[in-house]
Amino acid sequence: MNLLRSTITAITGVLALAAGATSLAAQQPEQPGKGRTETAVFAGGCFWCVEADLEKLDGVGDVVSGYSGGDLQNPTYENHEGHIEVVEAPFDPDIISYRELTDYFLRHIDVLDDGGQFCDRGYTYTTAIFYNSEDQRKDAEAAISAAEAELGKAVVTPVRALDKFWIAEGYHQDYYKRNKLRYRYYRTSC
Repeated sequence: MNLLRSTITAITGVLALAAGATSLAAQQPEQPGKGRTETAVFAGGCFWCVEADLEKLDGVGDVVSGYSGGDLQNPTYENHEGHIEVVEAPFDPDIISYRELTDYFLRHIDVLDDGGQFCDRGYTYTTAIFYNSEDQRKDAEAAISAAEAELGKAVVTPVRALDKFWIAEGYHQDYYKRNKLRYRYYRTSC
């Protein structure tokens, strides 16, 4: 009887693990394919939050936190004067378009706040959409216009040409994954 019970328990455990793995796999967003990949660069306040929001989307790859918009060469977290916190998001345009990505981004920030985002205040945490091409510029401007029409107010998020993306220090990358408790507290305490 004990052998039968042990066997049933073991089989049940294996099935539960398999079901959990299948469920987890189903929750993972579809990554960009090996074909065409483009990049989007957004500033939405703290780069940890923007990275976490974008990585949930099908067709978006590993989002990288960084700095852009200023003249300072090789900015760091301690010295990035003139730059704002941004993320660079690789995406597969066959899965998600730049316009869809931009619309999603705009719905996850406060497009009416020109003094920062949520708990983070100051120029470093202001919003922007940085474009890599004329098509991206047009899509970003169309997304801004649509948001203004929906809100009935002027959106303060500028559309800017991307000059250079500077990667942030390693401890900022995937912060929401590596420091789940701290990130959750940060995200919900505002």
